Amino acid sequence: MNEKKKLSIGLIGSGFMGKAHVFGFATAQKVFDLPMQIDLHTVADIDDKIASRAAHEFGFRNATSNWKTMIANPEIDIIDITAPNALHKEMALAAIAAGKHVYCEKPLAGMARDAKEMADAAEALGVKTQVGFNYICNPMLGLAREMITSGELGEIRSYRGVHAEDYMAAADGPITFRHDPAGGGALADLGSHTLATAEFLLGNVRKVMGDCVTAISNRPDGKGGQQNVKVDDIGRAFLRFENGASGSIEGNWIATGRKMQHDFEIYGSKGALFFSQERFNELHFYSSADAPGRQGFRRIEASPEHAPYGKFCVAPGHQIGFNDLKAIEVSNFINAIAGQAPEQFSFRKGARIQHLVESIQESSASESWVNV
Repeated sequence: MNEKKKLSIGLIGSGFMGKAHVFGFATAQKVFDLPMQIDLHTVADIDDKIASRAAHEFGFRNATSNWKTMIANPEIDIIDITAPNALHKEMALAAIAAGKHVYCEKPLAGMARDAKEMADAAEALGVKTQVGFNYICNPMLGLAREMITSGELGEIRSYRGVHAEDYMAAADGPITFRHDPAGGGALADLGSHTLATAEFLLGNVRKVMGDCVTAISNRPDGKGGQQNVKVDDIGRAFLRFENGASGSIEGNWIATGRKMQHDFEIYGSKGALFFSQERFNELHFYSSADAPGRQGFRRIEASPEHAPYGKFCVAPGHQIGFNDLKAIEVSNFINAIAGQAPEQFSFRKGARIQHLVESIQESSASESWVNV
């Protein structure tokens, strides 16, 4: 048997999302018959101590505090970026210039023009890219899109999406990198997920009407003073899709009590769907064809019939988790690098989401509809 080609990973950032990516790589190699063998080569972080600790914990062979030297290493094939948002562009462009494939967390860049520059560079040099929108890797979302495409819901009339959490709900919470006016705010941070899901399910949005609200106008600056907040705490938009459907989305990081609400409702002429990330192994389906007295939303539980659930568990209803979605995302990316599948969520698609975000922000400022 021929030995699989080794694909060496260089990870930048070892925090929450860095760890999730490592789980994704480790699980993907165990669960899927990947066309390449994953090698955890080097992890880079802000100083040698943090990087060395991460290398030991995650199983990387090397550690460094200099991400530039890691990118220059000819042994490394993929640069995986989970650093703060403002650093994505510089790191990704350096990796692309070095001929590396790039896996980058969302948002791809602080501004749409930067994201476009990154997508253009990747396509010009022919490297493969992946943006971390792993919620769309859920088999239940794949099922929802299949049901929509096959016509089970009939003509799609309306859509409602929300991504709400409460990690910024405390008014005395300090300013963070997420409050950077370039690419910051709840719409960019969380609303981007709702936009990615909406277009994954229903196709392109053609027109938006936005409303971005800053509810907490000042926050501690970490130096004993206060700093004005210039980004939104809640970003909402009405949407018009190219397929004729209308809808709305919301990104909200001051939703007290919500830890992970990534929900959508879709209403068609023949039926409807409801989904919640808080119970993301379920999809609820209403069919108008059910007999009177028997109508109502029925729960579809994730099972081996919903690929690739069966790769993780042979029993229905036993559930997969957040990090498993990362593993699916990783497997899709590796298959794309091997030329066995298209890029599922490339830098071009990441740039599209940032463009939508900025269109909504523009609409909110002008209080008018904006064509996308």
